[in-house]
Amino acid sequence: MSTRKKIAFIQAMPESMYAHRLCEGIFSQCYKYDYDIAVFSSLLPVCSTHTGYLNGEINIYELINFDKFDGVIIDTVSITEDQITFLKDILLEKLQKECKKPIVSLYLPLGDYHVEHSSDSEMIRCITEHVIVHHGCRDIYFLSGMKGYPVSLEREEPFKKTLAEHNIPFDDSKMFYGDFWYSGGNALAERIASGEVPRPEAIVCASDHMAIGLVKTLVKNGIRVPQDVIVTGFDATQEAALSETSVTSCESNAQKAAANAVDKLVSIIEPGREIIPYEMDSKKFIHEGMSCGCQPDFLHSTRKFKESFYFKNIDYTDETSLHDINIGLLMEGYLAERQMEASNPEECLRAIHLDTYYLRPYKNFYMCLRENWLDIPDVVGKGYPERMMLAVRASDVEDSGFYKKDDSVIFDTELMLPALWEDRKEPSVFYFAPLHFKEKSYGYVALECDLLQRKKLNVVHRNWIRFINNSLEMISTRYRLTVASVRDEMTGAYNRRGMNEKLDAMLKSATADDVLYVYVIDMDGLKGINDTYGHNDGDFGITAVCSAAMSITDSDSICIRAGGDEFYVIGIGRNGNAVDRSADFNKALKKINDNSKKPYQVSASIGYCSAPMSENPDIDKLISEADISMYITKAAKKKRLVGLK
Repeated sequence: MSTRKKIAFIQAMPESMYAHRLCEGIFSQCYKYDYDIAVFSSLLPVCSTHTGYLNGEINIYELINFDKFDGVIIDTVSITEDQITFLKDILLEKLQKECKKPIVSLYLPLGDYHVEHSSDSEMIRCITEHVIVHHGCRDIYFLSGMKGYPVSLEREEPFKKTLAEHNIPFDDSKMFYGDFWYSGGNALAERIASGEVPRPEAIVCASDHMAIGLVKTLVKNGIRVPQDVIVTGFDATQEAALSETSVTSCESNAQKAAANAVDKLVSIIEPGREIIPYEMDSKKFIHEGMSCGCQPDFLHSTRKFKESFYFKNIDYTDETSLHDINIGLLMEGYLAERQMEASNPEECLRAIHLDTYYLRPYKNFYMCLRENWLDIPDVVGKGYPERMMLAVRASDVEDSGFYKKDDSVIFDTELMLPALWEDRKEPSVFYFAPLHFKEKSYGYVALECDLLQRKKLNVVHRNWIRFINNSLEMISTRYRLTVASVRDEMTGAYNRRGMNEKLDAMLKSATADDVLYVYVIDMDGLKGINDTYGHNDGDFGITAVCSAAMSITDSDSICIRAGGDEFYVIGIGRNGNAVDRSADFNKALKKINDNSKKPYQVSASIGYCSAPMSENPDIDKLISEADISMYITKAAKKKRLVGLK
């Protein structure tokens, strides 16, 4: 059992650049302290209008067993996107009820828990100074976010301070307000183009999206960027790097805030331990683009291009490409179609096992399913059952793994994942994500990766899991339809079609030394129960007889509902003593009667016939002879009852 300290990190949308920066800070510090990280994420933003799907996504947070962790970090920004607070409220209540470990919230308040944030002042200062020093601008506007919004204020102050440091006067006429989105930039550009607002030398924007909107609308109105106006953004997003006029931008300081959160937890978990601060060089986080006139940061743009572009082909001779899967390869691999071709559950799980290479780079992959995942209702209540089944394991670092049911591992759900507690030479990160179809919860997956791995979760990971969700839904639906076609709905016994299919397979594998045997069972007095107590009690009687029949059905035999209250048990093997098995049937039925406390006794008659396989027996003839035997037993019962009267 591993004794390594563990931190739970709760977030939403782990593929976002902001999430990547948080993970960078958290993972680098945890590596220093030799801590494991378990990341629990919804792969859908909380502002999504796909309510049913979102409910299935956020079920992953019900898996967290806070008692098993040493501390918790919450990305409160991502769980309150667009100021939607329902998930924040759910998690706060859960934390207050269940968590006794130290908790740190990032950037935004969460109850009374400690809030950790790191100012972006140095980043804003650097990009403002870039405009002043490198480009000699003095008439500079600042396009902020919503007026009075905390993030807006945090980014306005260092801009003003930097102007003052360079003896550049500032007044409120140089401050404009937007919404951190394209529309904010569009609006200011229109005001400048119309002449309402004088054209400055440069505009520093508090977000990339406002900068992109500003550039596009200025250019559309004949104002050149950067020749007439220099524009910079903030956050260094993919959109900024890949815009037609690439935007000079600077990364936020999210890594530092996340690293500080880890340091805070360590100081509580292990008082007196040396804290190793996270260091950042703000100048390294400026990415120059066309919008300021500098030589664009082509390496940065190329990386963003590769992360977002749809490549149809891959160079399989380049080993690095095999560990840098893009969305194009995922889509062109026809993964969903291949998985849905599976004719049975095992084939489906095998396809999933083979397709885990799309998740590279990773160390180990785990798929945990409900034990009854093939037959669950369309809506499953929140949370997970007390036990889960590790159904698929794949490894990219060693020759191990499985997908067959016989290899699956049943474990207590409170452990979340058995591998979390295994000894490892170095700490790891485990990314947990839900498996579901709308609100039908199948289970979850966990991806184990190196803490210092450059590549974080991306759009490939999210869409791969979407394909898996659909595959599980398809194969389970197909399974239920197949079962319905060969099973009796009320009792679960095989119907006539099921009998024929199973019997054909049994006969093909039989040997000349085997015996083909048949028991015919018929309920006594069904009409009397129906007439006296109603058809619901009649159905109870039928299912009771079926249960007793199934109790004498072993791995060599099958139980069939042949008619309303008639059943067969047909088998091929050594059979044993027919008298003993008939007695076992009657004992099972007696036990059901004793436990039911019904005002009547469920009774049934049983007949038997068998023949060696060496004689090539006719199954219909054996059934007919067993039926005669059963009626002889039934007649004897009636005669005995008449005699008793």
